[in-house]
Amino acid sequence: MKTLLVSVDFSSATRAVVDTAVELAKASDAQVILHHSLLPPIVTTEFGIAAEMVQETIEIAEKGARHQLQHLEDELTAKGLEVTSLLTAGPAAGQILEQAARKKADLIVLGSHGHTALYDLIVGGTTHAVLRKAGCPVLVVPRRSVKNAKRKKR
Repeated sequence: MKTLLVSVDFSSATRAVVDTAVELAKASDAQVILHHSLLPPIVTTEFGIAAEMVQETIEIAEKGARHQLQHLEDELTAKGLEVTSLLTAGPAAGQILEQAARKKADLIVLGSHGHTALYDLIVGGTTHAVLRKAGCPVLVVPRRSVKNAKRKKR
């Protein structure tokens, strides 16, 4: 295994996903690509929002995501790993699949939020879509790992 694409969304699941990826990367001497996909804001109003406000919202989200990715990249680099980060825009599942193919990832690592089946039916599940369409193996770090990680810190 040479390349891990590690999808992070900066939710409570991120810590467990990153910790799992670190263990795998160290064990297999793999490169880590930290990936985050920004979803552009959805504007649903008849009045419209000034283009400047939408652009400002996008820039703030992008700046925050870049900062968080850099923090994770620095953390993993300090642990002796070869790490790069990648920020894309668009629906997460499509971006994860596209980047995994583009970067020739040997494994995709992502988290599961444990949403209900109804939520996944209405909104759609990123994890489910990636599992169905990925061209390489996918490791899903389950929601319970997030809870266990919190217990270990106490």
